[in-house]
Amino acid sequence: MAKVTVRYWAALRAAAGIPEEVVDAATLAEALAAARAAHRESARFAAVLDICAVVVDDTPAGTRDPAAIVLRDGSAIELLPPFAGGSSPRRG
Repeated sequence: MAKVTVRYWAALRAAAGIPEEVVDAATLAEALAAARAAHRESARFAAVLDICAVVVDDTPAGTRDPAAIVLRDGSAIELLPPFAGGSSPRRG
C-alpha cells in the first residue's frame, strides 16, 4: 500500500476539522474509503465528499473509476467541493 496525502478544501475541510491527512491506499477508491471511515461520525463530511471534484497528482479524476486509479507513495489527492461565488456576466 502507498502512503498518500488527502487534502480537504472549503466545506470538506470544515467538516473534517483538519486540512489534510495521510492514508494507506493502493487506489483512489481505497483512499476515499479510508477518508470516509476516518470521518464516519460526520454526516456533513460524507455528504460533501459525495459531490467533490477529485484531483490526483495534479490530474483531474473526472469520471474514471476510482478503483482503476492506482496511487503511488507520495501521491496527493485534492478533494474540492463545489465553490460558490466568483463573478458572473452582467445581464442588462
